[in-house]
Amino acid sequence: MPDQPRVLVAGTATGEVLHLDEPLSFWGGLDATDGRIIDRRHPQADRVVTGRVLAMPHGRGSSSASSVLCEAVRAGTAPIAILMAEPDELVALGAIVAEEIYGVVVPVVVVGHEAYQSLVDGERVTVGPDGTVDRT
Repeated sequence: MPDQPRVLVAGTATGEVLHLDEPLSFWGGLDATDGRIIDRRHPQADRVVTGRVLAMPHGRGSSSASSVLCEAVRAGTAPIAILMAEPDELVALGAIVAEEIYGVVVPVVVVGHEAYQSLVDGERVTVGPDGTVDRT
């Protein structure tokens, strides 16, 4: 039976998926000034998260990840939604703080392993407020 989505930050977004093969550390792994993955060891190094529906297994890294995501939202370089196989409270916290401070909603949804694996890099999806992910 497929996992039911778990909404950590509710919102809607439509865009292309950037599917990450490994977890991303926002702290030291993402340049918030341009939205580029700067971790040289990451399989998707140099890809840009800006305006994309970011799909990743989970976050990786320190508590500073929240501030980097929040800064990317302020700079307009953040993903438009984040879908994860496993929950990551620090990623959710960054999105919550960004919404409170800047009024920008970045939906964060735990979709489970099966749904995460089924997402295809470059496909267009819509994330609903209830956590549903529809291919568009």
